[in-house]
Amino acid sequence: MIFVLLLIVIIFLIFLINIRVVPHSNIYIIERLGKYLTNWDPGFHFLIPFFDRITSKVSLKEQIFDLGPQNVITKDNVNIRIDSIISFQIIDPKEYTYSIDSPLNAIENIVATSLRNIISNKELDASLSSREEINDNLKSTLESLLLSWGIKVNTISIKNIILPDEIQIAMEKEMKAEREKRETILLAEGKKTATILLAQGEKEAQLLAAESKKEIFIKEYEGKAKALELLKEADIDDRVLLLKALESFEKIANGQATKIIIPSDIQNILNLSNISSKHPPKKKITEPELTTKPSKDEKVKKTKKVAQ
Repeated sequence: MIFVLLLIVIIFLIFLINIRVVPHSNIYIIERLGKYLTNWDPGFHFLIPFFDRITSKVSLKEQIFDLGPQNVITKDNVNIRIDSIISFQIIDPKEYTYSIDSPLNAIENIVATSLRNIISNKELDASLSSREEINDNLKSTLESLLLSWGIKVNTISIKNIILPDEIQIAMEKEMKAEREKRETILLAEGKKTATILLAQGEKEAQLLAAESKKEIFIKEYEGKAKALELLKEADIDDRVLLLKALESFEKIANGQATKIIIPSDIQNILNLSNISSKHPPKKKITEPELTTKPSKDEKVKKTKKVAQ
């Protein structure tokens, strides 16, 4: 009786020990008697004792693997080191388990070989400026090969390019010289632009001043022409003009100026003045002065009245 109970307890313990729970995003590879049997998906499973065993536990999550610095030589014989990372995901656990041994080491060696082939056809400057192109070439090279191992390459990127010290110092000097050159060019262009703008401003100011003088000149002569037209319409004779000229001379004579400029036609004005004094204007005859002379009878009557 005790033996039977002991046997039941042992069987129960063996059953408990062989119960497995597969976590989410994981796949277990199961072999029976050394031969591939099946894949266990996430969930509750029972492993038959002494017959079945778990060969490998494969994670289906995306994985990022740092490949480390790889020594490569450029086309112009510069020894550089390239540090890169790869992002991949296992899509076929069976192929990943049975196709290749140590897949991560294999990936690292393939990336190093591909980098040497790509960089050997590029000069240093092209290698530094074409990272995206290098990444695309690496990805296209690895995709077809790793897919047969059950691995999908998501991205592969160059993380860092490490240059020799002497090359780095030379590049820093070149960059500094280039920056100083750009600074000098920018300063020269700024001075040129400022000079051009100042010249344009002065030109525009002179044009505006000339345009203003032109408008003032035109307005002044338009005013004079209008005044002459008004004088012509008013029918002003020479005597009025003579009077205005004499009044202007009077104002000049009463001023504080030490010099008086006499116009060249002063003789004509004086002649006009003499003529006007010798020939005064005729008096206009009013209506009472137009009466007829008195008769003889009227004279006699006036005489008698005086005598009385």
